[in-house]
Amino acid sequence: MRYVKADNVLPEEIIKLIQNYIDGEYLYIPRKCENQKSWGEKNGTRKALRERNNQIFMKYMNGAKALDLANEYFLSEPSIRRIISREKKFVQTK
Repeated sequence: MRYVKADNVLPEEIIKLIQNYIDGEYLYIPRKCENQKSWGEKNGTRKALRERNNQIFMKYMNGAKALDLANEYFLSEPSIRRIISREKKFVQTK
């Protein structure tokens, strides 16, 4: 999210109206429902985590131990086991 200067995008009468409610403060205007993006969609976080989780699962399937994967990826062992479980379900539904 980036800031946009109101003077550049809003008519003067709307700016004056908003100033009656909030003068000189920051104001967040949410997206319309139809324009909302899901978590991690815009910056690629979701894709990066999906790839990381797939790597963890593949290493596990090739014999890596959950504790070793936890140390390698700086995650807890229960988190690694949860990722492996989810990936197994994902593979089974394909």
